[in-house]
Amino acid sequence: MLLLGKLIIDEVVLQIEADIKDLDRLWLLVAAEFGLAIISDLLSRGISLSDALLGDQYSIDTSVKIIKKTSELNLDQLEDSEFYDKLERARQQTTGRVGLMSNILTQGEDMIVIISLLVGVVAFEPWLIILLVVSIIPTIINEIKFSGTSYSLARSWTQERRELDYLRYAGASDVTAKEVKLFGLSNYLADRFKGLSDKYYLQSKRLAKQRAGWGSFFNVIGTSAYYVAYIFIIFRTVAGIFSLGDLTFLSGSFNKLRSKLQGFFTRFTQITESALYLQDYFEFLDLTYAERDNEDKLPLPQEIKIGFEFKNIGFKYPKSESWVVRNINFQLRAGEKLAFVGENGAGKTTLIKLLLQFYEPTEGKILLDGIPIKKYDQAAYQQYFGVIFQDFVKFELTLRENIAMGEIGEISNQTRIDGAAEKSLAREVVKDLPLGYEQPLGKRFKHGKDLSGGQWQKIAIARAYMKDSEVLILDEPTSALDARAETEAFQRFIKLTLGKTAVIISHRFSTVRIADRIMVLKDGAVLEIGTHKELMQNDKLYAELFNLQAAGYQ
Repeated sequence: MLLLGKLIIDEVVLQIEADIKDLDRLWLLVAAEFGLAIISDLLSRGISLSDALLGDQYSIDTSVKIIKKTSELNLDQLEDSEFYDKLERARQQTTGRVGLMSNILTQGEDMIVIISLLVGVVAFEPWLIILLVVSIIPTIINEIKFSGTSYSLARSWTQERRELDYLRYAGASDVTAKEVKLFGLSNYLADRFKGLSDKYYLQSKRLAKQRAGWGSFFNVIGTSAYYVAYIFIIFRTVAGIFSLGDLTFLSGSFNKLRSKLQGFFTRFTQITESALYLQDYFEFLDLTYAERDNEDKLPLPQEIKIGFEFKNIGFKYPKSESWVVRNINFQLRAGEKLAFVGENGAGKTTLIKLLLQFYEPTEGKILLDGIPIKKYDQAAYQQYFGVIFQDFVKFELTLRENIAMGEIGEISNQTRIDGAAEKSLAREVVKDLPLGYEQPLGKRFKHGKDLSGGQWQKIAIARAYMKDSEVLILDEPTSALDARAETEAFQRFIKLTLGKTAVIISHRFSTVRIADRIMVLKDGAVLEIGTHKELMQNDKLYAELFNLQAAGYQ
């Protein structure tokens, strides 16, 4: 297009001086430039469209990979703050990183332009190349000086940014709204957010000012070199060495070359920095979990014949010296209902997580029918269990999806969903909702309806019943139910789990009395184990806690 502009100007000058006007060649040149302008616009729009579509595909693909990768990792990794730093950095790369590919492709595009312009400039005036080099050196120096500084700042503030996100959530969420209003926490949370934000802003501001200041200084040098070249071209044109078309072509080519080369080196720095950011994403995907032995896994027994046995089990968290549980020895017999009792922090839930292979014991082993559970495929083994945790997830999806989460492959099996709802008393919840099973739950989305704690708990119990598992584990399963609903829920539970193995964790002794045996934990160790009658006769911690609770009802 620059070359056509030169030819058009020269042709115009020629026609002005000519006695007989012949405009055919001029109109042909104008038509050619018009055609190139249309093609250039179409190519530009095509590139923008490709970038937008690729950006959406990239965001979807990376988000899916992060979700799947998170599910592969061990629970102890998910509970580590360093993991959350890596997860936060990886999540940030699910959007905007398509610019890296766009920049790389643009580099190739600009190389074609730069080479063609260089050929044109050299053909007319090779000495201009020296001034061209002088004009772009300041840009190269500036980019080298600040390369990676933004990334270094962002990486060093990963944890603080997570804290900012949490403060933003805590200060403006329906989950925290009651406490924030009641205790007047709004100003405190806002001030803490602003204080931390200001610290980051000051560091970012200092870096931005340095970059802008040095950039301006180096730009003055580069621009001066350009105008020296421009003056040189003007003198050559006035002297009659260059035509007006040559003046337009050379000044335009030199300016274009300068901006393209500056863009090339600036973009190279951006690519380098983007690659550093993208490295965070790949670093997360490359996280490995504790490898188990590579020997062939044994098939799970179709029916539990002996049961589970904990042999000298001890566990402490990585990087911790204190034992959560230690010297744990007991049996969970096939078809038995075993209750765990103990004060908070005694290790009840930790034993459940060890049984489910969420954690590996630090010492000792757990056996299923006499075989260490790590001999079984972990994923298949975990499908053996139906579990309802005290801190169960309230999925803000439909009621159907919330129940079907227990066996998501059966989401369309209405008979099975109805059965699970009936067993858990959740049918009452379904009847109260305008859209029944299709009712969105929670307040996050349009038409969503929030439930009481007891209603949510019935749905969570239905989720456990949805899975026809060999072993059922209930961790404080009825803490939000009223006394009548609790009694009915456990009467049903006993009938429905007849012949099945179950573990119950509860602080309500009216609940644990229905268990075949009760195990009492204290300070991470087994204090006593037996039936309700036996433990009352022992007159130890169980009897003490039972009598304390019973006294409250008298």
